Amino acid sequence: MGGRRMLEKRMEALRSLLRKQGLDAVIVTKEVNLMYFSGFRGDDTMLVVTPARQFLITDNRYTEQARQQAPRYELVEQKHGLIARTAELLAALGAKRIGFEGKHMTYQRYRDFASRLPECTLTGDLDLDALRQIKDAGEIAKIRKACEIADAAYEDVLSFLRPGVTEFEVAAHMEGYMRAHGSEGPSFATIVASGKRGALPHGTPTQKVIEEGDFVTMDYGAIYEGYHSDITRTLCVGRASERQRETYAHVLEAQELALTLIKPGASGKAVDAAVRQLFARYGLDAYFGHGLGHSLGLEIHEEPRLSPHSTCEHLVPGMLITDEPGVYFADWGGLRIEDTVLVTEQGSEALTKATKKLIEII
Repeated sequence: MGGRRMLEKRMEALRSLLRKQGLDAVIVTKEVNLMYFSGFRGDDTMLVVTPARQFLITDNRYTEQARQQAPRYELVEQKHGLIARTAELLAALGAKRIGFEGKHMTYQRYRDFASRLPECTLTGDLDLDALRQIKDAGEIAKIRKACEIADAAYEDVLSFLRPGVTEFEVAAHMEGYMRAHGSEGPSFATIVASGKRGALPHGTPTQKVIEEGDFVTMDYGAIYEGYHSDITRTLCVGRASERQRETYAHVLEAQELALTLIKPGASGKAVDAAVRQLFARYGLDAYFGHGLGHSLGLEIHEEPRLSPHSTCEHLVPGMLITDEPGVYFADWGGLRIEDTVLVTEQGSEALTKATKKLIEII
């Protein structure tokens, strides 16, 4: 019952947007938005939503799945082309002003629709992703579970990491563990960067052998029922040097500062700026080159963001945001510490709970 009500609320928001823009119908093509508004998880499918009706257009590979996952939609089976059948349906409905996801639909698809609906006005101004910014209770529960899987993978990899293993082996071990414990797959290409390769913020794993004294940065996540988690932890294989300890302490201080500032009403720019000011006190601001955080959910990178260019004026309860400061030195290496964070009524909660103390694997 709760899931049904959540889908109804999502449809209410979509129809409100439809009315606001004076549209007769909306075409939904992006897969994560198909899932969000219908519950259906598959490709080669489109949704058509009007003020009174909702349709799911797909082929016979997915018709039974669609009946099970999207029972509140009228099912339309296509046999001679998805765009042709969708355009035919729109014409039969008498829709004249039709909205579509301009950031997602290809120009070729747009031209195909336009040629089949010459009497219609097609507008690509729809930003359906914006309707997903505030997560409902069901979404938060799934993200929380994805975070639990990622946390457990970190605890597990501590007994695997040692001098002599490769970055590839570490990534494979973590991904295998998450798969075995309920993840549908990695949230993104797992990052494992050791030694001087830690200077690469998105250093995907290589055959590099991890050596005694290396910092190892692991940025990874799990997917649970379509929803992502994102976590970064950095540790030292062997005894940490004084520079490693000091740099780690500064990054952890910045990460924990941001956690105190992520709360309802805070702006994305202000939270990011506070971390940069802290880094400046330690002479580290020039080595922090990316934004402080991004939202996530059905996609690993969503809006809003914490950055100097953020358009988010006010965080609100139900938003998810990552908190991931890092510093990177080309001649030395680097590190990052990241949590997936929920904005709550009172402030924030880090959903990733793996220890952030500096671990030395001896």
